[in-house]
Amino acid sequence: MFYSCVYYLIFQNKIISDEQVALLVYTIIVIAFLVTMFVLFFSTFQKRKNKLLLDKIQREREFEEELIKTQTEIQEQTLKNIGQELHDNIGQLLAVANMQLSLIASLTQDSIKNKVDDAKKAVSEAIKDVRGLSKVLNSEVILNLGFQESLNTEIERLNRMNLLNAKLVSSGDQGVCKNNQDAIILFRILQEFISNTVKYSEATQLTIKLTYTTDNLQVVAEDNGVGFDIETIKKGSGLINMKSRATLTNTKFNLISSPNKGTKLTLNYPITLRALSQTI
Repeated sequence: MFYSCVYYLIFQNKIISDEQVALLVYTIIVIAFLVTMFVLFFSTFQKRKNKLLLDKIQREREFEEELIKTQTEIQEQTLKNIGQELHDNIGQLLAVANMQLSLIASLTQDSIKNKVDDAKKAVSEAIKDVRGLSKVLNSEVILNLGFQESLNTEIERLNRMNLLNAKLVSSGDQGVCKNNQDAIILFRILQEFISNTVKYSEATQLTIKLTYTTDNLQVVAEDNGVGFDIETIKKGSGLINMKSRATLTNTKFNLISSPNKGTKLTLNYPITLRALSQTI
């Protein structure tokens, strides 16, 4: 069409010579070539730029994941050490104290024996709490007990302490969730939620529901506490840790709360996807 226009000008005006036509066509071809080269160069440059940007984002994501993994490993080792210390030292000291109280009870008069028995019961309860706490702090114990049994231990410990009325409900085949390392991470997320509930929510009820399907585990933890405004509350390390841990396991994380309406945490853990990623 372009060349038709050129020849139209030539034949209509009769003022452009053959040399001028050739020069015009040549100039147009050169310009078209340069424009094409510029477009190709710009397109290649843009693709290269986008690739570098994507690579940078990927490297930053991988770095953040490695940083989170390292922090998680350090935290797990610290918790493990604390759990072992509680079990091996504090637990043993309390056990010895309990034995001494039993001996004292056998030697004392009836007038003070009841007080010694009360102290003995208190120490016995403390021993149970220390053992329960040592279990949920030690990742190796969590591996052995499993995700749900570890949650049961934590719920029982809360109820013994009379801090609130805690309940665990589950449905489906829990055997489909077999990734132990992920189980530790999911448990730590719930442990953080429970800790915040006890410390800040003033709740009297805490319910955790586990729903197992063939390809997903849904965890819903909900309290009836005072709640908070998610939009205005300061993002503390607890909330950041929960989100970061969820990211490590490709778990969808959703936290809902509002003043005087309690707090609800929902986790959707992709069992099939994670099991596949572990086998690759």
